[in-house]
Amino acid sequence: MSNHFALQRPFHTAIIMDGNGRWAIARGLPRTAGHCAGVETVRRVVEAAPDLGIGILTLFAFSSDNWRRPRTEVDWLMALLAEYMERETPRCIEQGVRMQVVGRRDRLDGPLTAAIARCEAATAAGTRLLLRIAVDYSGRDAILAAARNLFEPSREALDRALGPPVDLLIRTGGERRLSDFLLWECAYAEIIFSRRMWPEFGAGDLAGAVREFQGRQRRFGGIPAPPAPAQRGEAWLD
Repeated sequence: MSNHFALQRPFHTAIIMDGNGRWAIARGLPRTAGHCAGVETVRRVVEAAPDLGIGILTLFAFSSDNWRRPRTEVDWLMALLAEYMERETPRCIEQGVRMQVVGRRDRLDGPLTAAIARCEAATAAGTRLLLRIAVDYSGRDAILAAARNLFEPSREALDRALGPPVDLLIRTGGERRLSDFLLWECAYAEIIFSRRMWPEFGAGDLAGAVREFQGRQRRFGGIPAPPAPAQRGEAWLD
C-alpha cells in the first residue's frame, strides 16, 4: 500500500452500499445471497480504510424507507445485522475499530438492539477507525430531530448534533442520488459513483476512490486555483 495515503489527514468517507439484490438476481440467486456477499465486502473495506487515511467510515446499511420492503426480507436483514455485530466485535477490537450505530433504534427488534449495545460497549476504546453503521436512518429525520432538541439552532449547533462532515461520499451500484443519506453532513462532500455492485467492490476500488478524491480541488466556495492541464472526466469509478 502506498505511504502517500498515510500522509493525509484522517478524513470521513461515507458509502451508500447499493446493488446487493441486483448482484444476486443477475446470478440467479436469491436477494439474501447478495446481502451475505455484501457483508464480506464490508469486512474488506473496513480492513483497508485506515491504511488509506480514512479515520471515520459511515456505511448506509438500512434506510428508514427500507421498511417498505417485504417483511420476510426485512426480518432477514435485521437478523443478518445482529449476526454481523456479534461476529465482527472481536475483529473490531483486534483492529482498533470503534463501532457506532446511527439512526433510530425504537423500531429495531430486541436481539438487534442488544447486539448493537454489546458491540458499541466492547469496541468503545478503538482509536484506529470509527466505523458508523446507519440503520433505520433518514437524513431528513435526523436534521428534524436535531433541530427540535436545540434551544437556539445554528449551523455550528447542528454540526455538533448531527456528526462529522463527510469529505468523500461513494455510491456503488450505478445509481446517482443521495437517497436521504447524511444530507447535512454531505454539504461539501466530494461524490464518486461506482458502477460496481456492492458485493464486487473491494479494497482496490476504495483506494481508487481515495486517489480520485485526493486529486480533487476542494474550494468550499472560495476562489478557484488555476485549472489543471488535464481535463477531468465525469465522477464515475469503474
